[in-house]
Formats: sequence, structure tokens, C-alpha cells
Amino acid sequence: MNSEPDGVSRRRFLRGLGIAMGVPAFESLGPALARTTEAARPLATTASGAPLRMAYLYIPNGVNVDRWKPKGVGMEYEAAETFAPLESHRKDFQIFSGFENHNAVGGSDGAGDHARSTATFLTTARAKKTAGADIRVGISVDQVAANAIGSKTWIPSLELSSDGVRKSGACDSGYSCAYQFNLSWRSATQPMTPEANPRAVFERLFGYGTPRERGESFARRRTMSMLDFIQHDAKSLHRHLGRRDQQKLDEYLTGVREIEQRVEKQEELGSPPDPGVPAPSGIPGDYGAHLRLMMDMMVLAFQTDATRVISYLLAHDGSNRTFKQIGVADGHHNISHHQRNPEKLEMIARIDLWYMQQFAYFLDRMKKTEDVDGKSLLHNSMILYGGGISDGNAHSHHNLPIVMAGNAGGNFHPGRHVRGDRVALANLHVRMLNEFGVKTERFGDSRGQVKDI
Repeated sequence: MNSEPDGVSRRRFLRGLGIAMGVPAFESLGPALARTTEAARPLATTASGAPLRMAYLYIPNGVNVDRWKPKGVGMEYEAAETFAPLESHRKDFQIFSGFENHNAVGGSDGAGDHARSTATFLTTARAKKTAGADIRVGISVDQVAANAIGSKTWIPSLELSSDGVRKSGACDSGYSCAYQFNLSWRSATQPMTPEANPRAVFERLFGYGTPRERGESFARRRTMSMLDFIQHDAKSLHRHLGRRDQQKLDEYLTGVREIEQRVEKQEELGSPPDPGVPAPSGIPGDYGAHLRLMMDMMVLAFQTDATRVISYLLAHDGSNRTFKQIGVADGHHNISHHQRNPEKLEMIARIDLWYMQQFAYFLDRMKKTEDVDGKSLLHNSMILYGGGISDGNAHSHHNLPIVMAGNAGGNFHPGRHVRGDRVALANLHVRMLNEFGVKTERFGDSRGQVKDI
């Protein structure tokens, strides 16, 4: 068999598939309000009829607990040093103490806390200890929400990362890299691979090329089946595949058809508005610039109602990134094993503060962006910021660092410190799902739902 035609066919197929699926559309902000009021409420909708969004931002390796934990509870709490960048947003977020994630604890599985921390943060399910292909953990909370709301937005959910993208291989103490580098899980065995390139995110949201080219590409999609773009090359590729791969291809094309059918339901939405900003050139060399650019993409995605569900892995747990820009030349993971060394604890505090500054940037953008009901995007959102380890030295999975920003359209009561006692993190996921309109009593290892929020 000649390998070159196979390779050419495969490339052509992938290129065709990119054309067919690469240009989404958005509903216009004016008509969107009326449509969500009539069709989507109460699912992922506020009382005013505006879209309700949820986002999850993950930070790695634990925190300097002494510089994180507030003093006092309720509205009169005293914020610790790490929260200084959020001072102007004091009434826009609430700090939670006392959450635990029991399924991240090693138990009989032993070492591998970093892999378990990332894998279980949104799933709160036990990750099977394996470095092979037989990975298993559980569907993540964002995907439960996306499955419910997906047909109402062009993109059911957006998965982002400012780290490497890995789906296989051995990483942490016998755990697959898939656990450590993927926050979102479509099913127990299918991680949702995040996108780390801001340009790729932009093109997924708004299409390729100039504004005119994006519009023309969208117009072609409106008059031609997605599968029409790729059918010829798919058939050619099919002939070169074994029976098992043919079945995989058929299943994939079935998935494409399902996407197409969902797109057809959105015909009345019209062509996507141009975002009014240039496409990013790629991944910035500066880590902070990378984070902020990805956060800009998140704001655009929410503003245009391209999606209402986003997860963002700022860095995988176990990341050994250095932060020389703030005077931390040692790797983050290395210094997280601080053994109460004052110098290492100070470096951890600097990193925590730096991450919080980036989060403050995101909240600024969200608060300054007006939503369709005249409120801010931040007001009409639920934004969970935190990590799966509290103290990196102990690899502890109780009293997790958790912040909830946003008002959920008026249903949350930010501006407080809420202290609990070993409350399952899954209970918070249950509450967010119910707030989103996905009525459920259980998720992961939940023992109820958080009521005081």
C-alpha cells in the first residue's frame, strides 16, 4: 500500500473537517434576550432573562495557607494578604473555607496527589490508578451543564489551558498524564482536551481570516452540509483503514452529523457579529500575557453567548513553572514542598498573589462588560476559582482554597467569608448545577448541596 496517498487523504480530510466545523456563530445581543426568556428559562438563564454563565479556573500546587485564610466570617471578615488584588471587588466574590475532596486523597492508591487533584476537582470521582489507556474517573460538572445547555449555544463548552496538552503517557506516580493535564471530562473515560493557543480559541469562536472572510465562510456553511465539505476525502480515507479504524471514523462522522443537526437548529441566529478585535498571533512568550489573553477570550465567548460553560486550567497540578518576573527562580512544585521553610513560604505567597492579580484582571473585564439586561457579565455568572490542594507540603485535600465570584444573576450573596466544616466539594457542584437549571440531588461524592452561598 502506498503511504503517501493515505497521508494526503488524511490531511485533506482533516482540512475539510476544519472548514466544516471551524466557524461558529453567535446570536445577536438584542434578540438573544427575548429568545432566552422564552425558550431557555430557567435553564442557564437569570431571572431577567439574560444568559447565566459558569466558569472554573484552576490553580496548582496548593497555597500559603497562612496568607490565604481570612479572619472572621460573614460580611465583616478581614481578608488575608493574598486577596489584596481583589479589594475593589470585595462585594463581587465570597471566600469559602472548609471544602474537602475526599476522592483526591491517596488511600490505598498511595502517591499521585497532583494527578488526582486535577482529575477530581470537577469530577469529585475516584480516578483509577493507571498510566495506560484504561483511564477512568467520571464526568465533570461542567460537562453535565454543557450537555443540558449545549443546543442553546454554538459551543456547548470551552476548555482552556495555559499549559501543555497531554492525553497519554505516565506522569505522576503511576497515573496517566490525562489525569494531570485535563480538568474537564466528557465521560468517565474521555477527557476534554483543552486548547492552549489563544488564536485557535479565537478562530473557534469567530472563524478564520479577516472579518469579511469569516462572514463568507459562515455563509458557505449556511448553504452546504458540514459533511459535504469532507465526504469525498472521508470515503477516500475509509478505504485505507482497517475495520476497527473504519468503525471509529464512522462514529466520528456520526458525531459530526449530530453537531450539524444542532447547528441547523440555530439557523435563525444569523451570522456571527465581528468581535471588533484582531485575532491573537499565537501563544505569548510571557505567561502572564498568555493568561490574560485567554481570559479575554473567555469574556468574548460569554459576551457573544457563544458558550455559557468554560473551564480553564491555569497550570496543571504539579507544575514546576518558575516565576522569575516576581523574583521566584525555583520551580513552583519544588517550593510547594516547603517544610515550613520561611523563604519557600514567602515565594509561595508571591505566586499566590500573582495568580490572584490575574484573576482580578478577569473580574475587572467581566464587571466592565455590560450584559443584555444592563447588568454586568460578572453579575450574571458563577465563577469558581481555586485548586485541589490546600497545603502543598502535606498534599492536603481538605480546607481547599475556593473562591466564588459573581452573583448568579442575583441569587448569590457575595462579599462574605463562609466557613464550613469538611463540606464535600461536590456539594458546591450540586448547587451550581441546580442554579444553572440542571435539577439534581447528587453529583460525584456529594452529601447534599451548599445552601449558604
